[in-house]
Amino acid sequence: MTRPDSLCVRHVARNFAGLWAVKDASLDLHRGSIHALIGTNGAGKTTLLNVLSGELKPTRGSIFYGQQDITAWDQVRRAHLGLGRSFQKCSVFENLSVLENCRLASQARSGLHVLGLAQCSLTRLAAEEVLEKVGLQDKSTHLAYQLAHGEKRLLEMALCLALQPKILLLDEPLAGLALHETPMILQLLSDLRHDHAILLVEHDMSAVFQVADTLTVMVDGEVIASGKPDVVRQLTSVKRAYLGDEV
Repeated sequence: MTRPDSLCVRHVARNFAGLWAVKDASLDLHRGSIHALIGTNGAGKTTLLNVLSGELKPTRGSIFYGQQDITAWDQVRRAHLGLGRSFQKCSVFENLSVLENCRLASQARSGLHVLGLAQCSLTRLAAEEVLEKVGLQDKSTHLAYQLAHGEKRLLEMALCLALQPKILLLDEPLAGLALHETPMILQLLSDLRHDHAILLVEHDMSAVFQVADTLTVMVDGEVIASGKPDVVRQLTSVKRAYLGDEV
């Protein structure tokens, strides 16, 4: 039986004008676990995330949230159900304060009218809670553009968390980070795994092997291996297709 707050993906495929960007992907996400998805550029990782988040409809296959079939649901409906998504390119409101960024995300979750935002204590409280969770509470009055890149990544994660997701779909959260910024994101991911199911797309193999409980490898739209990271990394097919000397 599928567990609540889990995502079950079965034989999902996505075709673009005759080209199979994702061919036959199956995976399971469970609360308390980080599932890393790796592969070369063009392997289909981001397309699969877009299908899971509802940005794209699958050409075939099924997606279940717990016992609920959400295959035909759109992105907004999935977000309200509990699916949160971050993107490769950091996306925040540059000219708003860190707190205001999070209040807007909280407002979107609650459905409150924008004219009541300044007076709404609920959205402020929710924003303060997520900023504390990601470690940005001391930067709440800073404008977003004033943050370092790593801090912007944390803010983007806070915006995602303000929507109160149970499942996090994270597309390269370490992209562009300096070496000294990476540990704070990895620590946040480790902290978040306790209350969330996490699908992590990432190219930093050192980071992947530090935090991942399960590893899935995609090549040319296909899943070629999936399992415990220490097992998958030793497979000849995976070494040949992607990891090479990095293992």
